[in-house]
Order: sequence, then structure tokens, then C-alpha cells
Amino acid sequence: MAARVLDGKALARSVEEEVRRDVQAFVQKHGISPCLAALLVGDDPVSSLYVRRKAEACGRVGIRSETFRLPREIHEEEILALIADLNRRSDVHGILVQLPLPPHLREEVVTSAILPEKDVDGLHPMNVGYLFLGRPRMVPATPRGILELLRWAGVEVRGKEAVVVGRSPIVGRPTAALLLSQHATVTICHSRTTELSAHTRRAEILVVAAGRPRLIRGEMVKPGAVVIDVGVNRVDGKLVGDVDFAEVVEVASAITPVPGGVGPMTIAMLLRNTLQAALAQLEGNGCTLEP
Repeated sequence: MAARVLDGKALARSVEEEVRRDVQAFVQKHGISPCLAALLVGDDPVSSLYVRRKAEACGRVGIRSETFRLPREIHEEEILALIADLNRRSDVHGILVQLPLPPHLREEVVTSAILPEKDVDGLHPMNVGYLFLGRPRMVPATPRGILELLRWAGVEVRGKEAVVVGRSPIVGRPTAALLLSQHATVTICHSRTTELSAHTRRAEILVVAAGRPRLIRGEMVKPGAVVIDVGVNRVDGKLVGDVDFAEVVEVASAITPVPGGVGPMTIAMLLRNTLQAALAQLEGNGCTLEP
């Protein structure tokens, strides 16, 4: 029996509607809209598309967005000065820097310059630290979307064997931390892992964010596992994931498609993070949150 395909688009629409209602209540109470500022360095078409989609999503739910398009050759001091200005602005509640940055800009320096309470990407060391302490504040949008998908699908995380393939600070590591906070037993695999399939075949929940097309084949998946495919790769003009969907759908109990799975949830969770940031700044409720 083929796996249940988890429709990230449908869930994202539901989350957006919830955020839209909450934004309306926020505006009625405070007289201003939550605001997200996005910094785009250079003219990479993929990054430009992502930023445009985020702005469009903000418009759908009533969040004001500002996009700063910066030249690729911008000096690090200039982008840090812009971030400092946005940090000072009380009408800007969330700041994100579209990654990756050009090689001459140090991502860790740039992202760490954002105030933790405005860091809607959850990359500031303080937010990373709170996450790994099990007291999440600002959580990266993709991992938060993954946990929301699992919750929506009725997947019990507590006590499950979870394997995360990929250790990036944006997806792999924070996803592992969130699963651990929900009492899963978590293994992180990466490019240096030997006998990858020996780990993936144990997983009851398998999250794949390796950036390698169709890395996970059907024989590498435990029958009945829940498989979350975060990969987005272009092969022969088509978007494919890090999971061989055609094979794994026949083995798993549930699986996310590419496209239409995790991707829409990432933007939906960014909207939720922006509203959360605005609430924390205006109402002082920036305490530990459920992921």
C-alpha cells in the first residue's frame, strides 16, 4: 500500500489563515502592522524568487514587508550598518538575510548582528542556544514547519527513533534539536557517516536534508516509516528531492512530496515567526514557546 502523501500546501494555507486572523487582532490592538525586513544581496534568480514569494505571503496575511536589494559587491561594514539601523527601528519587527551570501561576506557575522528578538530565521547564537537547551524562542522556519507537518499528520514523536540526514545550521541541526525536545531518540547523519543505510533503516521518522538528489532509495527506508524530504534539486529541468519518491512511497507510511511538501511550510512558519517577534516586542511575551 502506497504511503500517505503529506500535502504541505494545504497545511500552509491553514497556517496562513490562522496568522492572518492573528495579525488582524494585532493591528486592532496596536494600530500598526507587524513588519518583516528582508535583505537580498546580489541578483541570484533563486534567491530573488524566494524573497519575492516571502513578500507576497506577507501581503496575503497583512504583514508589512520591506525588501532591501543590495549590490553583490557590498562591503560587510555597509550591510552591518543597515542591520544596525533596522535593529533600532521600532516599526521593524523581523529581519532576515537571504542566504547564501557572496563569499566575501561572513554569514555568521552578518546573521549574528541581528537582534535576537528580531531574528526570524533563528540563526543568532542566542536563539540557537535556547533551542538546544530545549527552551526554543526563535526557531528556523523549515524545522518548525517539519514539526508542524508531523503534528498535523498525527505522528507521535515521543519515544520514536528519528534520523536526520544533514547537519546544516538552518535545517539539520535545529530539526534534530526540535525532535529531541519532543522526546524522540535522535541520530544525525552527514557526509562523513559510514554505512548510511544502516542508520536510515532504523528510523521511524526520517528527515532528509542533504542536498543530494534521490540519495535515499527504497531499500534504505524502514517499512512504515514517516519520511520528510527537505531537498530541492533540479534534475533534467525538474525539481526532485533528496528522496527517490517513486521508490520510497511504496515503503513508507507517510512522505512529503517535492515540490509541495516542506517548502510551503517554510514560508508559513516565517510568517508565524514574524508575528511572534512583533508580539514579543510590543507585549513582552518573548518567553519559551512550543515549537
